[in-house]
Amino acid sequence: MIDLDGYFARIGYTGPRTPTLDTLRAIHALHPAAIPFENFDPLLGRPVPLGLDDLQAKLVGRKRGGYCFEHNTLFRAALEALGFGVTSLAARVVWRSTPDRPHPRAHMLLLVDVDGAPCLADVGFGGRLMSAPLHLADGVAQPTPNGTMRLVEDGMFVTLQADTGGDWENLYRFTLEPQFPIDQETANWFTATHPNSLFRNNLLMERLTPEQRTSLFNRRLTRRYPDGRVSETRLADADELGRVLAEDFDLEVPERLDSVFVRLPAE
Repeated sequence: MIDLDGYFARIGYTGPRTPTLDTLRAIHALHPAAIPFENFDPLLGRPVPLGLDDLQAKLVGRKRGGYCFEHNTLFRAALEALGFGVTSLAARVVWRSTPDRPHPRAHMLLLVDVDGAPCLADVGFGGRLMSAPLHLADGVAQPTPNGTMRLVEDGMFVTLQADTGGDWENLYRFTLEPQFPIDQETANWFTATHPNSLFRNNLLMERLTPEQRTSLFNRRLTRRYPDGRVSETRLADADELGRVLAEDFDLEVPERLDSVFVRLPAE
């Protein structure tokens, strides 16, 4: 069972503990602001266990982050403890990919029942973290604190899209087929261990606060602000990486940063 008090202390939530849309929205906004997306364990060849005790110890107790399976498994446990009905789903990431190159269903997301109305909730889509749930409504533009998004249905498939200033960009595609823990264990094992996995060969980090979206891809640090400003810097060494982890991501600095940094593509 999840330590709800510990989780809420980690994300800074002090509101009602009732399964309402307002509660879901509040927790959904606070989670990616407090617990960053990061993939240090796969990059270092470490296992990524999805047991609730392991996730609480890492993401809550040790001030680490994780990737989609870790974030959304922990988030699901918190929502269920509050009384929400939650179904785990799986998606194929199509963001910045060509249609003729299908990716595996290796992203975890959640379908949350809020008073009989289904909402998509996802606090673990690294590179484009979301700060709000979305109603499962076909083609409806839905403003969020960090941009407008929509869900587009095409037969049995649903595609999440982001408004990029006049154009809609596909992010990932999924179905409403429920996924079970064994499905997530299999996809998680592939993501964490396959030699060609993105997360085995690159460092990806992101934190989303009301003030800015902070992203790190290998040595490139990008900060995006609500007014449209973007700043980008290149990290020079492991010491600078350590400072960024502590100051920008409020993250417990993992060991072996020197060995991590030298493996990062210079781009």
